[in-house]
Amino acid sequence: MTLSTAKKVSNSALAPYADLLCDWLATQEDEMIQCLQKLVDTDSNSYDKDGVDAAGKLMASWLEADGIECRWHKSASSGDVLEARIASGFDKKDAQPAIYLMGHRDTVFPKGTTATRGFTRDGMTAFGPGVADMKSGLVLNCFVLRGLQYLLNNSDLTELPHPVVGLFTGDEEIGSPEGRHVIQQMVKGAKAVFNAEPGRISGNVVSARKGGASFEILVKGKAAHSGVNHADGASAIGGLALIITELHALTNYETGVTTNVGLISGGMSSNTVASDATAKLDLRYITKEQMVDAIDAIQAIVDTPRLNGVTASVRLISAFHPFESSMSDVLLAHYQKQAESLGFTVEGEFTGGCSDAGFTSSMGVPTLCGTGPVGAKMHTDGELCLLDTFVPRTQAVAKSVLLLP
Repeated sequence: MTLSTAKKVSNSALAPYADLLCDWLATQEDEMIQCLQKLVDTDSNSYDKDGVDAAGKLMASWLEADGIECRWHKSASSGDVLEARIASGFDKKDAQPAIYLMGHRDTVFPKGTTATRGFTRDGMTAFGPGVADMKSGLVLNCFVLRGLQYLLNNSDLTELPHPVVGLFTGDEEIGSPEGRHVIQQMVKGAKAVFNAEPGRISGNVVSARKGGASFEILVKGKAAHSGVNHADGASAIGGLALIITELHALTNYETGVTTNVGLISGGMSSNTVASDATAKLDLRYITKEQMVDAIDAIQAIVDTPRLNGVTASVRLISAFHPFESSMSDVLLAHYQKQAESLGFTVEGEFTGGCSDAGFTSSMGVPTLCGTGPVGAKMHTDGELCLLDTFVPRTQAVAKSVLLLP
């Protein structure tokens, strides 16, 4: 294929290169599935740093074999962040804002899961821990990067319109306590972000998400024998029960704000007035304003005295910003155009689940989420990925990246 290229290439001039890119990706289905199997069969629970890093090293081996530069951002406890770059070296200042392909390598499944329940498939449906959330999306992003590198190696296109960066974290499932800092540092001022969380079972991508926060509530009381000197005690469990009732009353389905105390513990025995109690609270919201208001309300509830001798405190464990639809509108329309050219239609969909898309969108970076292959039943033993969506979804992202104005 021979086409002249200049410093700035118009979309019309790039169209033949997009066709060449999609033609190459159409030949890669078998290798995509093989890579997915290897990645799924690599345990990578969020708290298994070695496993999450092993998954990253596997991805890096595919990319580096094609001449794509990779480097690591070290994390203290979580999996290190893998960065891969197309069209600009690590020591070269980018002339244009970069487009980021994002994903997380960690899963919710305990270490050792793959020994008894690894990758399997039934025709064009694949099963296994993390097969949809989000190892298929990681493979998709790797093949977008490899496809763009293929263009540079096998056509007279000497550079991409924008630098393209893969950014793969290791702790999203536990709130991105370390990965968020790399994301916020790297993605600031970016051209766009495509976050390859699983496509919805409806076939849609994700154009908006709720934000979410996790809290730990600690309640202290005074122990006493419940038969001999009950009056001398102050029940931490009793105090926690009153707090939970008020926390749950913050739920408002009309506004989309929900609260849920999903874990509680405390006490020593049924015949001892409990001296301590603990609860884990989940909060969901649609806007940043709701997040601020709800956090203030939670703090006020916990700080309010209720029982003599009982005190309580609350600690924010992690928080995701909401991914608001205003930050996906333009990018969604662009993606839809590429999808239509490939023969499928797609809409944007709102979901209550959180993702790292909340961080990038809250920084003002146009973001589209759920761009991975279609999946379902995430976080369960029945998690699945529809393999026949692998190639077209990879092509759609690749074209969207290459032809982004």
